[in-house]
Amino acid sequence: MKSLLIEKGRIIDPSQGIDGMGSLLITDGKIVGWGAISPKPEYDVLPVWGMIVCPGFVDLHCHLRQPGYENKETIATGTRAAAKGGFTTVCCMPNTNPPLDSREAVDYIKAKGVIRVLPIGCVTIGRKGEELVDMVKLAGAGVIGFSDDGAPVKTAKLMRRALEYSRALNLPVIDHCEDTTLTEGGQINDGMVSRELKLPGMPAVAEEKIVARDLDLAASTGGWLHIAHVSTVGSVELICQAKKSGVRLTAEATPHHLTLTEMEAIGYNTNAKVSPPLRTPDDNKALVQGLKEGVIDIIATDHAPHAASDKNCEFVRAAFGISVFETALGSLMSLVHEDKIDLKTLIARLTRDPAKILNKGLGTLKIGVPADVTIFDPNREWLVDTQKFVSKGKNTPLAGKTLKGKVMATIYNGNFVYRDEIWQRKQF
Repeated sequence: MKSLLIEKGRIIDPSQGIDGMGSLLITDGKIVGWGAISPKPEYDVLPVWGMIVCPGFVDLHCHLRQPGYENKETIATGTRAAAKGGFTTVCCMPNTNPPLDSREAVDYIKAKGVIRVLPIGCVTIGRKGEELVDMVKLAGAGVIGFSDDGAPVKTAKLMRRALEYSRALNLPVIDHCEDTTLTEGGQINDGMVSRELKLPGMPAVAEEKIVARDLDLAASTGGWLHIAHVSTVGSVELICQAKKSGVRLTAEATPHHLTLTEMEAIGYNTNAKVSPPLRTPDDNKALVQGLKEGVIDIIATDHAPHAASDKNCEFVRAAFGISVFETALGSLMSLVHEDKIDLKTLIARLTRDPAKILNKGLGTLKIGVPADVTIFDPNREWLVDTQKFVSKGKNTPLAGKTLKGKVMATIYNGNFVYRDEIWQRKQF
């Protein structure tokens, strides 16, 4: 294989504080140089003038559905969709069938995708909220954290014990914070739109109540809490105060909670039905500010693909979830184009910062590391056509909208795993 020279792009690598024009050289699957590198006859050259070259995106929260729900997604289709979205590492949630609550289930996930897949184990056996899994054994099997995602850890007693184990294992407990007694039957955010559509609402306090519970338990145990898909002003404020007081805590926000609101549900648009629900512009603003300041540590997709039948039905029967991998960058770039966040911070929250949580040497363009690289055009406009999605899940409220910012190529371990159609005929 020839060396690949990615020529004359804007290289942004927050892990090294790099932001400048230059070229990146890949040899034998590894990064061997960057900067002012001249082409040679033995190099394949990919000119990327006007484009961004950065570490491959790292996603700490997605649903690949396999095993058990292959009609919605498979590891193969999900990882190809992730590659199309610029991701080279994804962490898959355990709400599969069977759930990822045993070494055998975790081992099944490994080495099945076109990019790196890291499994997240259950907190409780079968995700039933009754008995803790063998967290030590699952850690030995290679999980990167523990979650009953799709449901909160049911009781404070279980959460406290899980956090005690997390401290010893140095792995996070990732909680979906929702008081289900307050959201039972809820369909969208409790507010103006829910009243207009006469749909049961899911109030912000349902999230904030469990966030507060978990923060208290993390403070008392010294365990590592990671709060999934933060969606409310109140949650951001609670997280900010807890960090100031020294609680071991990380948190994520999704592209849709950062950029979309409850207004997307008008017309009973089931593709806008997600848990936690899309909320208000004030919530968007608080999340973006939290992301800028580091109160929210990372962006994670919560990619949740569904079959058409799961969404093409009455609103109250429709499944919760949005297919996100292929639109993540385009939607997030709206924050940059609207001057709500700078490009370097956005890339940091997609690369360096989730890689810090994983602690596996990812999210960097350091010389000598495996070449996980994303190339994107920050100004390229494109139409969201779900029929062109690689994911089986076509469920997105962005269908038919024009986004500005597009992934042009994704390289994993030195090999192309995605190329935009304008480059597909070029052989490397």
